Amino acid sequence: MEWSEILADPSLHDLPYKIETNQYGQIVMSPASRRHSRRQSRIERLLEEHLTGGEAFVECPIATTLGTKVADVVWASEGLLARQADFDPMTEAPEVCVEVLSASNTRQEIDEKKDLYFQSGATEVWTCGLSGDMTFFDRSGVVDLSRLAPGFPTHVALRHP
Repeated sequence: MEWSEILADPSLHDLPYKIETNQYGQIVMSPASRRHSRRQSRIERLLEEHLTGGEAFVECPIATTLGTKVADVVWASEGLLARQADFDPMTEAPEVCVEVLSASNTRQEIDEKKDLYFQSGATEVWTCGLSGDMTFFDRSGVVDLSRLAPGFPTHVALRHP
């Protein structure tokens, strides 16, 4: 199934799931919790505080060699947004792609998504663990801090658990 067909299908509009596709064009759905959504929002706001010259947003569809993957949070430069204005899903990954981990995520799944985002052009991929601890990656592997946003916190706390 093509991404444009998924977007146009009214039966898929109000599902309480994150929708992606696999390499065969099949729909893959993942449930999201309220805590997951709150962490996404918090990370989006922090990205806006720590990076300029672009925009942070949630649920960004990215075309990859293994289907359309939806990054939980991204930050994209103004230049990238201009180049990708007519593409949905984006054919080039934003500079920063963030995955907020859920209990159902496997290490293999997250490693695969990380690799796919890098293959699609991401500069950094971050993960936010279940406790809010951030892990930053560049193409060489884990780094202590983001090089693009060195002041970004290493722990993302929620105001109310």
